[in-house]
Amino acid sequence: MKSHRLFLSLFACTALSYGADGVGLKIAPPADAEVIIDGTREMLDAKWTYWEGPRFASALPIKWKIVDDIVDGGNCLMTDDRAGDGGKYGAADIVTKKAYRDFRLHIEFLVMNPRGNSGVYLQNRFEIQIQEGDKTKHGMGAVINETESPYHAFAGLGKWNAYDIVFRAARFKDGKMVEKPLVSMYFNGQKVHTNVAIQKVWGGPNSGVDGGNDGGKGITDTPQGLKLQCEGHDVRYRNAWIKELDLVNADTDF
Repeated sequence: MKSHRLFLSLFACTALSYGADGVGLKIAPPADAEVIIDGTREMLDAKWTYWEGPRFASALPIKWKIVDDIVDGGNCLMTDDRAGDGGKYGAADIVTKKAYRDFRLHIEFLVMNPRGNSGVYLQNRFEIQIQEGDKTKHGMGAVINETESPYHAFAGLGKWNAYDIVFRAARFKDGKMVEKPLVSMYFNGQKVHTNVAIQKVWGGPNSGVDGGNDGGKGITDTPQGLKLQCEGHDVRYRNAWIKELDLVNADTDF
């Protein structure tokens, strides 16, 4: 009985290591997480840069702006770079300077206008879509082109939303991928994706790292930064943090 209790205790600690920090809006980072968006210009410049992909058309310093949080006060980050106008993805996307492999991510976003578009790219490869008004596999909250949009969880225009994500990078042996990247996600506190095996990088080389390799299927064994997409739309971000993990087992469920 004692050994059984010990096993349950160890299991609980393992699960809590990335699942019990809470989900939903205004979740504070755990002590061992790294804050990457706090509403200050100082953090934006310290932790982010432009992704200089094949379509890059902007220049440092980052043109995205720190603006007022119109809902709760304080400040937030706005996807404001005219190089991305007309939906020209890859022209002015920003990416963390630090690269990550497995991680727990919390990020909050607000879409200001109809059809507002951005995206959260895990490892600068795999997009979790932000697209107001789109309920397809290319729409809000979808693992882009791989799952249906959980649009029912979207709070609506002018309101804050939260993605809580656990991501496990692809695994390789002798240079070949033997386990697909996996992702689980809560959207505004509702579980919407569980252990989704991501098949490829969508959108070609302009979209993210490895997008030009074998039609997006040639994923390489390299950690990469978290990327946020700019397509000339007014989408805003706040309260973003990452907790690095080492997920030995192929399981990202919270």
